[in-house]
Amino acid sequence: MIELTPAERRALRARAHALHPVVAIAGNGLAAGVLAELERSLQAHELIKVRIQGAERAQREALLAELCEALDAAPIQHIGNILIVWRPQREEKPPEKKAPARPNPATAKSAAAFAAAARRAALAKAVEERKRNEARKGRFYREPPQRPRNAPHGGR
Repeated sequence: MIELTPAERRALRARAHALHPVVAIAGNGLAAGVLAELERSLQAHELIKVRIQGAERAQREALLAELCEALDAAPIQHIGNILIVWRPQREEKPPEKKAPARPNPATAKSAAAFAAAARRAALAKAVEERKRNEARKGRFYREPPQRPRNAPHGGR
């Protein structure tokens, strides 16, 4: 387990105040799946809240100690059914960098051709829509008669 000073613990408690529990531990206790999820959460966030369900105070304290021992983490706080645990992020091996691949000129050319074809199709669709609207306004479409401004409402 990691040992912290009271000032460090106080600062971590303040940071944890706004957090929501990321893992819930119920009747099965610290199963392998729960430990794996706790490990992922600690690696991603460093500081997490854990909700314990259906356990008495002594059981929760034992569970907190067991959890911190298994994950090499530090217990920050235990209030009711909520445990707060912290562990600094572990260094991960960076993925091996491959030499940058040269762009395939055929792919770039086909992508440009695809974009040009899409623009042509959009323009053709817009022209067809404009022709259709003009036809509606012309011979096939009759607009409703306009009511004179001084005519009474509701009557003919």
